[in-house]
Amino acid sequence: MPTVLDAPTVSVVLPTYNRAPLLPRAIESVLVQTWTDFELIVVDDGSSDDTASVMASFTDARVRYVRYEENRGANHARNVGIREARGRYIAFQDSDDDWFPEKLKKNMAVFTSSGPEVGVVYSGYWKYVDSHENRIYIPLPWVKRRDGWIHEELLRNNFVTTQAAVVRRECFETSGFWLEGLPGKQEWELFLRISRDYQFRFIDEPLLNSRFTEGGISNNCLGIYHSMERILELHQDEFADHPAILAEHYVRLGLQYAQAGEFEKGRDYLRRGANLQPGNWKYQAAAFASTFGPGIFNRLADAYLARDAQVV
Repeated sequence: MPTVLDAPTVSVVLPTYNRAPLLPRAIESVLVQTWTDFELIVVDDGSSDDTASVMASFTDARVRYVRYEENRGANHARNVGIREARGRYIAFQDSDDDWFPEKLKKNMAVFTSSGPEVGVVYSGYWKYVDSHENRIYIPLPWVKRRDGWIHEELLRNNFVTTQAAVVRRECFETSGFWLEGLPGKQEWELFLRISRDYQFRFIDEPLLNSRFTEGGISNNCLGIYHSMERILELHQDEFADHPAILAEHYVRLGLQYAQAGEFEKGRDYLRRGANLQPGNWKYQAAAFASTFGPGIFNRLADAYLARDAQVV
């Protein structure tokens, strides 16, 4: 870890890969923060576009540019940024999103009034769900516990986006760094680990825009489903202690895999979910419908997923 006497309080890590046209907006939204005690580390994950030229146009002394040639994924880039960081707190930005000017100031005000048991301060945000500027506020109303020890609530689903969170640096030493090689749901896996060891604090207002980008990681459906399987495996003991939550994940995976063309795999997950919750008639009905083949099953899946869609 680099150290200097005048190290900033916050290090902002921004990974990027072939996003040269979008990058200036993301960087400018950091540079205009009303909290000015930060450094911005842009980690170029092997871009082949004009990213280097874009970065050359930024002369602010708080901006550092780290580049390597081989593309190794956003989590590797974030880990590189953390190891380069000098601050006691780590914030994350993405190259296609933009912060509101008061974001860091409000995050850090909560840290200032909190004890060392608080590892993450995060906020609500606007999530743009398509290319037509349609947006929703996250976390959604059915998230019951957003403050304090939120590990059990996070087992149900993720509602903390990377760009909304500021993380006490020691969390990475205690709970581990980003898991590399995971094609989706990376932040959920990280925050599951951190939430075992630290409390979270929530600011109930949007402090950034999380924008829809064609071809982004969140649009890689099969990658997300595979990541979900991997996370259930990595945290199997915790999910096993919450069979109702695990059953819901199994049923959702079953419906999703079936609609993605992997019907047999989907049917297997449906049966697992139904076996875990024999008294849940919806799960039993879904598993039973799968015995009639993909036609009836997928009509049921359409109705279920439309009501209970994943948004984070």
